[in-house]
Amino acid sequence: MSRKVYHVVKTEDGWAGKARGGERVSVKGNTKAEVVARTAGIAKNYGNSQVVIHKMDGKIQSERTYGNDPFPPKG
Repeated sequence: MSRKVYHVVKTEDGWAGKARGGERVSVKGNTKAEVVARTAGIAKNYGNSQVVIHKMDGKIQSERTYGNDPFPPKG
């Protein structure tokens, strides 16, 4: 199974979580924390997935991986 990647980004009217390559936004909200939590929930349910969280300027802030990580850190 391939990894599904979701991005949490700033929009004009709040924050949004969207699957890479998807046509529609999966999650909308007013706060980043709310959208990150809901998007992470979707990603966890999918299994082998990743959430890429962006700052307001669009740069990547952090990433969260769920399911079978092919390159887990040691220690």
